[in-house]
Amino acid sequence: MKNEAIIDAIYARRSIRKFTDEAVSDEHIDILLKAAMAAPSATNAQPWRFVVTRDPKRLAAIRKEMPAGKINAPLAILVCADLTIFKRPITERFWTQDCSAATQNILLAAVGLGLGTVWCGVHPVPLIEKRMEKLLDLPANVKVLNVIYIGHPAEEKEARTQYDANKVFKDRYGEPWQD
Repeated sequence: MKNEAIIDAIYARRSIRKFTDEAVSDEHIDILLKAAMAAPSATNAQPWRFVVTRDPKRLAAIRKEMPAGKINAPLAILVCADLTIFKRPITERFWTQDCSAATQNILLAAVGLGLGTVWCGVHPVPLIEKRMEKLLDLPANVKVLNVIYIGHPAEEKEARTQYDANKVFKDRYGEPWQD
């Protein structure tokens, strides 16, 4: 299957930090969450849990607790993981990869919907993690990976790739991928 639209969406995905006041529809939120849950996860554990908020007071409280996430967007999705679902202790270690894959799916689906997003990390900073856990009333077994701010973009950024052949190696580290 060849679909250049997928590649175009990957290149078009940019961090948007300025949004209009226009609300994100429930339909679009459902699409974003379905895309998130289509992500791969180690042993198909699907540890992700999502806290969706449009409440202005809750958004203001989230922004207050995020040192690098003072983004004024009409929607935030907090990507979390329920650590109790893992049947083997070693698989618990993969929750960050699992939730990162779900996050990337949200970011790419948003491009397809004409929405803007910015991913702001929470984990692995204990102080921010504790603040978010308290703010969201999370049980002890649920951890927050990030906050994704979402909305209709009030800025445009050119599609691009940041490909650098100097960061790619052939067969072993240090051997240039291309001559």
